[in-house]
Amino acid sequence: MRVLVAGGAGYIGSRLVPALCERGYSVEVIDQLWFGNHLPADVPVHKRDLFDLSEQDLRGFEQVVFLGGLSNDPMAEFSPAQNFVANGALPAYLAFTAKRAGVKRLIYASSCSVYGYTEDQLYTEDDPVTCAYPYGISKLQGERAALQLQDHGFSVIALRQGTVCGWSPRMRFDLIVNTMVKSALSTGTIVVNNPSIWRPLLDIRDAVSAFTRAVQASDRLSGVFNVASGNFTVGEVADLVKEEMELLTGQRVKLDIRDVQDFRNYKVSCDRATVELGFRPQYSVKDMVADVVAHRSEYGDFERDQFYNIRVFKQLMSAAPV
Repeated sequence: MRVLVAGGAGYIGSRLVPALCERGYSVEVIDQLWFGNHLPADVPVHKRDLFDLSEQDLRGFEQVVFLGGLSNDPMAEFSPAQNFVANGALPAYLAFTAKRAGVKRLIYASSCSVYGYTEDQLYTEDDPVTCAYPYGISKLQGERAALQLQDHGFSVIALRQGTVCGWSPRMRFDLIVNTMVKSALSTGTIVVNNPSIWRPLLDIRDAVSAFTRAVQASDRLSGVFNVASGNFTVGEVADLVKEEMELLTGQRVKLDIRDVQDFRNYKVSCDRATVELGFRPQYSVKDMVADVVAHRSEYGDFERDQFYNIRVFKQLMSAAPV
């Protein structure tokens, strides 16, 4: 099977693409390479804008995995206009073009951010979405645009991911667990802005598993699926990271607990993904920590811009022609 991974040279793609190749899929990547190329040398990677793709470019692929767009709230809030284009219009265009080209399935990397703020409830895919922030709104737009094209010959699977954490060859230190590990290693302190808010987290290896299950799913399957390794309060995450870091390094780690208001609070049920996709998460927060620490010799200076999506994005936007 030929699979195109759009935006496949980023944080998730740098682990997903090799995993798909290992399973015998013929994988190609199209990416603007904002963060470089960390994929194996034998993977065909094309540096292109996804809006430039035509039906001819997509013919012959059986599935398209969309990992493109802007990846977090800071990028979305820095440029709401670009955010709505990249996360709303782009997946709509790609799904439309893929369907016309004869592609059988599009898998869309959505986000649990669409839920916004919930109180004491595990949200399912059928519950209302209330996010009022650009990132969550745009991810929902892209999701709905792709899903409305679904029919008997074109499957659309949207994976609403928790915050993905863990090690990748295209490393990020702007994700909750990764940030805490970096802070513990570099300063000996973990800052917790609001310990009471809930977040679903997703180990990057569980993310790879979720996308793999989607690729392998029945041709008749479409829909929205929550995928997470578990739901945690931020305070609980900090405690788990502190405990594991002290075990791995032998060094004491302090917690700096603050009270910063945050209107994003949600936890999700992944039962549908388990029943219909066969998605069963395998990794814990402590596994995420161990994964990041195991590669610490590779990082060098933790403050390099390449580890932080918003810094690279600001540089790109400032260099773009007016």
